[in-house]
Amino acid sequence: MQRFSGKTVLVTGGAGSIGWAAAQRFSQEGARLVLADLNAERAGEMAAKLDNAIGVGSDVASDGGAQYAVEAAMAFGGLDVVFNNAGISGPVKPIHELDPQEWDHVIRTNLRSQFVVLRAAARAMIAEGKGGAIVNMGSSMGGWDVLSASPGYLASKHAVTGLTRSAALDLAGYGIRVNAICPGVIETSLGVPAADKQAHIESVRRFADRIPLRRIGQPEDVAAAVAFLASEEAQHITGVDWLIDGGQTLQSWANAPATHTFPWHLKGKPGER
Repeated sequence: MQRFSGKTVLVTGGAGSIGWAAAQRFSQEGARLVLADLNAERAGEMAAKLDNAIGVGSDVASDGGAQYAVEAAMAFGGLDVVFNNAGISGPVKPIHELDPQEWDHVIRTNLRSQFVVLRAAARAMIAEGKGGAIVNMGSSMGGWDVLSASPGYLASKHAVTGLTRSAALDLAGYGIRVNAICPGVIETSLGVPAADKQAHIESVRRFADRIPLRRIGQPEDVAAAVAFLASEEAQHITGVDWLIDGGQTLQSWANAPATHTFPWHLKGKPGER
């Protein structure tokens, strides 16, 4: 498919696992790519691996950084799609131990960056007058479930849901669609932290055993969803939060997996039945 031939796509957090997977997907489908990341050197290195792509160093949580990333895309051929992806997990601390400065850092990175990038992109798209698509990094499974010791992360991600819906309504008249993707547990250093390779393998297996589809999500799974929502195939979809979790949040205390349904003793690689 060449759904993005002749289009320019801006990916923030483009040097991270999910940002990079999305960039590769867009590139394969013919897009011009601008990868914006706080790590300018890595953004440049990643962009060099793609056809028709550039990397820019930018703190997209700042007004100037967000504007710089959008202007880089405009100079590279216009702005058709934004994957508003930059974010962090933040410190794992209960609310009574979380320092206000730590809270501020998470909110700035996960929520303020979403707002200022969305605002700058919307203004550029409105000025161009040809519509566009913006896909936010949404609430992850935290929007449907509760994560312990993550008050800043959870608050920021819930807020993105409201931001996405409000922006979708505000921008619909300009032909600009705004949606959010909400990944569950994805096999990245952020999604599955581990001290070493063996610990990582064990963590992946442990997570896979708790997911109804019996596999852990991959960055490519998220990239496919982002590409669809950004494409013309989703031209009548706006304001949604698309959960990508293999059915994990379908489970609750009342229907917790039973051993006959999810045999914990199964051996083998993640995803084997």
